[in-house]
Formats: sequence, structure tokens, C-alpha cells
Amino acid sequence: MIRKTAAALIVLAVATAAAAPPQVVAPVPAAETPQTVEAMAPQLTAYFDTWMKDAHVPGLVFGVVKDGRLVLVRGLGVQDPATGAPVTADSSFRIASMSKAFTALAILKLRDAGKLSLDAPAERYVPEMANWRYPTRDSPRITVADLLHHVAGFVEDNPWGDRQQPLPEADFTALLKAGVAFARAPELKMEYSNLGYATLGRIVSNVSGMPYERYIRREIMAPLGMKSTGYDVAGLPQGKRALGYRWREDAAGKWGWVREPDMADGAFGAMGGVQTSANDYWRWVAFLLSAWPARDDADNGPIKRGTVRQIVEGANFVETSERAAALGAPCRQSRAYGKGWFVVSDCDLGRVATHTGGYPGYGSVVALLPEAGVGVFAFANRTYGAPSLPAFQALIALRAAGLAADRPIPVSPGLADAYRAAKASWQSGDPASAPLAMNVPLDRDLARRRADLAALKAKVGGCAMSEPIVPTSAMEGTFAWNCATGKVAGRVQRAPTPALSLQVLDFKPAP
Repeated sequence: MIRKTAAALIVLAVATAAAAPPQVVAPVPAAETPQTVEAMAPQLTAYFDTWMKDAHVPGLVFGVVKDGRLVLVRGLGVQDPATGAPVTADSSFRIASMSKAFTALAILKLRDAGKLSLDAPAERYVPEMANWRYPTRDSPRITVADLLHHVAGFVEDNPWGDRQQPLPEADFTALLKAGVAFARAPELKMEYSNLGYATLGRIVSNVSGMPYERYIRREIMAPLGMKSTGYDVAGLPQGKRALGYRWREDAAGKWGWVREPDMADGAFGAMGGVQTSANDYWRWVAFLLSAWPARDDADNGPIKRGTVRQIVEGANFVETSERAAALGAPCRQSRAYGKGWFVVSDCDLGRVATHTGGYPGYGSVVALLPEAGVGVFAFANRTYGAPSLPAFQALIALRAAGLAADRPIPVSPGLADAYRAAKASWQSGDPASAPLAMNVPLDRDLARRRADLAALKAKVGGCAMSEPIVPTSAMEGTFAWNCATGKVAGRVQRAPTPALSLQVLDFKPAP
């Protein structure tokens, strides 16, 4: 499904675009910061329109989801160059490997129901794997979790896997019985495997007692109201289909779009077979984002919020690389594969859960900012044309405009108590007046702490201490005070004990 190694994710659009270099649309100046996503529509649309023209894509649709709503959606170009039918929010596209997210959550849902264990050998649920010959005598048996995280030891298989979509179930059974050729022993390296996710689809079928696509539609898609989403291309509304094309040079040296043959659903659909529209897919994005933050209110979704949040738990094989230059200032990103998602740490965006899809005739991308409740997705109908670049340009622009900021962490009662203790300590001039954990005087003796505090108070004068504490968690926070002749920056961190005890109590001069 297009090479979706971690290192390729955000640079993908640059690599797959045509010869013309992608143009960078300038960010919104601070003085012109818009108040809504809709107000940014011209700028965001320009990112996708520019990329679409550079990459020779017939049609594209993109959407922005924020706080549980589809706040912006735009169709560009045509569903089919032969007819000129325009792309709309109801146009349906194959989303290729973005289908893996549905398979992963189906596995987690079955785990929650007690029907499988992630740590169990996969052969418990796929008996055809029991007689496999592993590459070494000391190779661990492949677990369900290994398949989720692409660490089963299979070779990266995008060139081959792309064409396995329609493989009949009986042929897949024969393939599994014959065994596989391993690239390495399991659990040594993350290596993207469509075969691994097809095997997860077989696990869903065997454990649930129904075909994986029926289980996912019944248990996930239908409860979310995704009425036009599924795996059976022929069974979906044909007049709304965006038809897939390849941009190719003919024998005479002339470039043009060539229609890609449709692939029917088969055994490998679990890795890339979903077809959907923007008007359906946004519901999926909104549901996923609704899992953040953790909270006490009713949990009524088709999958528990705590389970959804596990999609960003990456395997222990982190890679780093420089992001695409077109995204702005140099930034070294870290990436790992979670459960159906790549998890990226970006210097502008923080944590991003993302995935691309590449397929004969199609390319797609989704990128979520879980802590902000914002997501961007886009579908295109050109072979391996994943609109990653404009999607991340859009997210960075929304972040810069203040429209994709992380949700504030509430001040817990315990942190409020810690802040009151810090204020009292400052007023008394004695750090020991606060409930200090036993490490504090051992880390720096109390006499020196009292002297440092006295010197700082003399330097800055009286402080209003009216600014709220800014939590970094329920147990830790920072604060800044404006004082008569200077400023103070402080930090408190509770020890992991039920009773209030401070393992960090810091006061420092601030610039």
C-alpha cells in the first residue's frame, strides 16, 4: 500500500509528486489570525489545490474535524476525467492502508470482549500458522500484538501486497498453510507488512465467527453512522465513485491519465479494502478524537475510549528523520508504529497519529492531533497519490492560527493543594514549611534552600502570586509571578503518595 515506512510518512507527498516542486503557501501572519477554521478555507484549500496540480491528480477531497464536528470540507477536481463529474463530500474513494485502523480496533474490541489475547500466539486463532518454519530455533512465536505493530519478521511487502486485495479466502488459506519466508526473526524490527494485517483480518473472522468485513461494518462502521462505507466496491453507489487513475507516459512520450482496473474485495481487504466518503469518514475521525482526554462521563461508543487511546502506543522501534523542508523550519521527527497508526512527534504539532494509503488508483492521508481534538484527512484518485504534504501544511497552519491548540489540562485538587503549599513556602521564606518529600533535603540541604529563597525574594521584591498554575499533569505544574522588581518562575511536582508531599519545589528568577 505505498511504502509507508515511518521515515516516509510526512515526506511522502514530496516524493510522489510530479516533476514540478511543491509550492509553499505562506502561513497566516499573526496580525491576521482568523477566528474559525472556515475563515482559513482559502489558505487550506490552496495547499491541496497546489499539491493536486503538481502531482497530476484528477480529484481530491479534504476535511477538517474539530471538537467532534466536520468544520470544513472541500472537493477539488473530478471523480472521473472521462465524465467531468466533480468531486464532492459524498464522492467515495478507496483509502487503502488507512483501512488498517479499522482492523486494529476490531482486534482490540475482540480483546475487550475476552475473545482473544494480544500476547497469545497468533497460531491459536489461525491454525494454519502452527507448522510454520521460523528463521531460527530461538525465534519467538508470532503474537497478535506482533502483527498489530508490524514486528512479526515479515518482509516489507508493498509492491506485492498492493495486488493481493482480491485474493480469495481459499487461496489465502493455502498461502498460510504453506508458510512464509521471513526477513528476520520476529520482534527485532518494525517492517511494514500487508500480509500481517491480512492475517489480523483472518483472526477477526475466526474469532468473531463472521467475515471480518461484516464484523467491522456491523460493530464499528454502522454504529458510527457510516452508511456509505464498506469493502464491496460493486455494492456501493457507482455514480458517486471517484474512479482510480494512474499518471503515465505512453510509448509516444505523451503523459496522461490511464484508468486503473478496480479490485474486488478479498482476503487482503483487512489491510486496504475500505471505500468511503468525506461525509462518512469524518464520523470515524471524530469518534477517535473523542477518546481524548480521559474522563469520567458515559462511555457510549462502539469501542471504549480507553481502548481507542491505545492506538498511539507505539512498538519499541523508534526511527527519526528530518521532515519535509516544505513544512517549514527544520525539525527532526521521531516515529513509531502503534496499533494501526504511525505515531509521530513533531516540533510544531506535538504528537500526531497518522497514516497514509497508497493503492492502484488512489492515495489518502489522515492526521490526528489527539490532545487538540483536531484531525485532517484527504483522499485522491491517483495511484499512490497520498496528499500528506498539504495535510500537514494545513495542520501546522491551524496550529499557528491558534485553532489546533492542545486542550488545557484541568488543575486537579491535588495540584491546587501543591500550589497553595508553594505560595505559603514563599511567603514564609522557609521551604521546609511545605510538605516536602524526603528526597528534597537530600538533593539540596535546607539551609542552602533557605538562603537561595531569601536572596531571590530580596532581588524581585513583593509578588502578586495571582497567576494560575499551568498543569503538565494532575501531579505537576509550572507558574510565573510578576513581582515588584523582577519575575519568578516556579515548578511543583507531587510525589506519588496519596498524602500531599512535594518531590520538587523550585523558585527561580525569570527573564
